[in-house]
Amino acid sequence: MFYAPWCGHCKKLKPEFEKAASILQTNDPPVTLAKVDCTEAGKDTCNKFSVTGYPTLKIFRNGGIVKYMKSQVGPSAKLLKSKDEFEKFLNEPDVSVVGFFKSASPLKDAYQKVADSLREKFRFSITEEQDILSQNSIENGVKLFRPKHLHNKFEPSSLEYSGDANKDSLEKWLKKNIHGLVDHRQRDNMEDFKNPLVVAYYNVDYSKNPKGTNYWRNRILKVAQNFASDFTFAVSAKDDFQHELNEFGYDYVPSEKPIVFARSADNKKFAMSEEFSVENFESFLTKLKAGELEPYLKSEPIPENNDKPVTIAVAKNFEDVVTKNGKDTLIEFYAPWCGHCKKLAPVWDELGEKMADEDIAVVKMDATSNDVPSPYEVRGFPTLYWAPKDSKSSPVTYSGGRDLDDFVKYIAQHATNELKGYDRKGNAKPKSGKEEL
Repeated sequence: MFYAPWCGHCKKLKPEFEKAASILQTNDPPVTLAKVDCTEAGKDTCNKFSVTGYPTLKIFRNGGIVKYMKSQVGPSAKLLKSKDEFEKFLNEPDVSVVGFFKSASPLKDAYQKVADSLREKFRFSITEEQDILSQNSIENGVKLFRPKHLHNKFEPSSLEYSGDANKDSLEKWLKKNIHGLVDHRQRDNMEDFKNPLVVAYYNVDYSKNPKGTNYWRNRILKVAQNFASDFTFAVSAKDDFQHELNEFGYDYVPSEKPIVFARSADNKKFAMSEEFSVENFESFLTKLKAGELEPYLKSEPIPENNDKPVTIAVAKNFEDVVTKNGKDTLIEFYAPWCGHCKKLAPVWDELGEKMADEDIAVVKMDATSNDVPSPYEVRGFPTLYWAPKDSKSSPVTYSGGRDLDDFVKYIAQHATNELKGYDRKGNAKPKSGKEEL
């Protein structure tokens, strides 16, 4: 971990990194975690390894963090030499993939290539021991075993591959089946779960409360099995995904029962408003599939008075004040707590006044209290976009200076029509003689 002592993200990562280090000390083979202060004696080391931001994590071979690091050491497919090693491999709390090969074969070659390319997502092993082959009634094949804490009566606990003996087919099969019907969605695997997605959020904790966790998961499974071809399903710990709860207007989960949120294929949001029950969940999915539900839109109220030089956008009026306003638009997405945003505020107000008589809209939107519509993307604050009036579908990120003069020059140069008060270089046009008098 390459870090700087003043870096806020580094301070947040430090306790997790140290916790991971203590766990990985006992891993087989062992994994060492190290940290380098790029502001002190480690400057040369950081330059050597092209560190340009903090924190930067780099993997050094032969030398979620725990899961990822475990996948990076040793062979991509662990050799199992006995039944005990086989059972031990299956007892890990992650999906296990085992290649059973009595002799050389095209499938064995494909399996090894897949293990090399997917070692970060799956735990692979390989065996030629006759006792293990006989126990599993297989001599040349591949099986995927679900972790034991996720076994349930609604889907098989293991699957055997029956496709072609080539890398692409096997890899596609594994990716399709890795998560099963309703998997445990966590921060380190959340990118695997694609829309249309239905997630139940509650106190998911397989370490301290596996029985309670599966109590609710089994009820979700019971309904999900009838919609498996329509949606991807998952359960997630509410505390790990508070930011997603916030996106649906929840500061906390008021009940021990799950709350259910969904996203359609085009990323529209839907919330199950009724208290969770098998019947209510099934009704929600039926209506969602039929397109009978209104999407959820997180929005502040539309301002009653919005005639100031800087227009206020909220999710509910965004189309009117930005997309269809008929003007070139410079929009700021901000957060109320953001220091840089507070510093920009008086400049933004002054810019609005400068552009008041122009065919230009200066707009601001609280991106923490409103859904930001596509194609705009906000990953930090403030985020600024320029949206020409004739191509609002393709806004451009503004990355120039943040002084008033910088904004004026940018607008003057990029405006669809030349400004009344400024030439294309941003120089103020001389006023008429009548105005001078």
